[in-house]
Formats: sequence, structure tokens, C-alpha cells
Amino acid sequence: MLNKYLDIAPEVKAALDAGKPVVALESTIISHGMPYPQNVETALNVEKLIRDNGAVPATIAVIKGRLKAGLSEAEIDYLGKTGHAVPKASRRDLPVLVAQGRDGACTVTTTMIIANLAGIKVFATGGIGGVHRGAETTMDVSADLEELAHTPVMVICAGAKSILDLGLTLEYLETHGVPVIGYGTEELPAFYTRKSGFKVDYELDTPAELAKAFHVKQEMGLGGGMLVTNPIPEEYSMDADAINKAIDEAITDAKKQGIHGKETTPFLLAKIKDLTGGDSLNSNIQLVYNNARLAAKTAAELASLAKN
Repeated sequence: MLNKYLDIAPEVKAALDAGKPVVALESTIISHGMPYPQNVETALNVEKLIRDNGAVPATIAVIKGRLKAGLSEAEIDYLGKTGHAVPKASRRDLPVLVAQGRDGACTVTTTMIIANLAGIKVFATGGIGGVHRGAETTMDVSADLEELAHTPVMVICAGAKSILDLGLTLEYLETHGVPVIGYGTEELPAFYTRKSGFKVDYELDTPAELAKAFHVKQEMGLGGGMLVTNPIPEEYSMDADAINKAIDEAITDAKKQGIHGKETTPFLLAKIKDLTGGDSLNSNIQLVYNNARLAAKTAAELASLAKN
């Protein structure tokens, strides 16, 4: 029934019908992640990287009340220009935005939902949300974690954003049965940095191994998603002490200004960008590119398994 609200782009539909690899991409990074026109340039570069690595990109958003799996360049430009005026859409927002014919920039949660409706199994993003620092009193836990527990999509990211409580985030995922895989690492990457001090559940070293693990999970009927954490390339990794100092300062500012809920992450990322002189934004872009390449290769392997 939900499919009556879904538009799959012709290129994406043709690929899905033919059993070819498709990679979902979120749209919050376009509208809320960086300034125009850099946001649009980055989004189009990510789509090109996915094509160059053998898959079809499907950037996902809500536009005029329609769930979109695959955007045109004009639609990507529209989201980039409109920026923060486009609401961030989580699971709770979808019914109202669709009913009112409004736009929505898709978070990890809603990208997973729409990708699953369209039949897309692999999704590349920057970093996932998680358990916020101080959640024992605020109860601020990202809906991304709950979605990973229930929606059968593999999410490839650079770890949980380092503004979060990484230990509690891993505990939450474990409780909900979500496998956390390190790609070529046994340590959870922390978005801007390659290490966090926390161990992942398993280390896998090739796209074929990632695809097989997810394929088996689906065949066993276990439900839910899988989180693949792919460390930022060494040359773009930031100094851990410098980034943690900037994060602590940003969190202090957010508390002073009463920032909370869905405004927290955009505020913190913008503040960290200012505190690091823009270095964090460049790192953010490069880790997204890195995840896109891995997602395309993994989606190709998954498509091959599905045909056998």
C-alpha cells in the first residue's frame, strides 16, 4: 500500500528490474550537511563515484509529498539551494510530510525506509546517529539505531559520529541484534578519525565478504539491517585530540544555547567545522566518497549472490 506514495527513478527501476547493483544515498547531507554549491557538487560526485564503481546511485528524498528513490540533477540542485528550509525527515515525519505534499531531507532512518520500499539493499552515508552524550538523563537516542534493528538494509558508514557516546551506541546496537562490522579494522572508526578505542563485532576485509554476510542474514530470515564501518582514509583522518577538543567545546555551546533534538547534530557539525577551520568538512566529504566506493563494490557482489 505504501508504494502508491513511492516514485522510483527510471534508471534505478531499470537496474532493480535487471538485478543490477543499486546504492541508496541520503539527502540530509545535501540540504543540511554543507553550504551551496559545495553540497550539490559533492552529491553529484558521490553519484559519479558509484557509477564508476559499477552500480547505480539512488539519492533519496521526499519532494512535494512523494517518496523519491533516485533524484534528477535538478532535484538535487533544488535541495541544495533550498538548504535548511527543507525539513529533516525521520520516521515520525514521513506521514505528515507526504499527507501535506511537502519536502523532506532524508536522514539515515528515512533513507533506509524508502530504500527498502524500493528494493534497494545497500546504502552509503557519512556516519550514523547514535546514543548522544548524556543520554542517561536526556534519553536522546537517534532513530537510526532503531531503524537498523528492523529494516533490512546494509548501511556503510565511517562509524558513528564522534559527537556521540560511542560505547553506549555499540551497546544499544548489540541489544537490538545489529551486527557491527569493521571493514579492514577490528576497531570502531569514529567518523573524523580511524580509531575510537571500541571494538566492532567482526572484521571483514573484502566487499565479497560483506555481501555474503548480509545475504546469509537475509536468507536466514533474521530481519533488520547490518552496519559496516569503513575508516576514513588515513590521509584525511584528523588528529584525535584536536577533534575531541572541538567536539567538547561544541557540546558545551549547544547546552548553553538550549539546542536539542533534531537540531543537535547540524549545530554540532557546523560548530566543529568553524572550530577546525573547515578541516572537518573536507574530512566529511572524503569519508563519504570512500564509503560510496565500498558500497558500490559491495552492492555488485550482493547482486551476483542474488542471481545464484
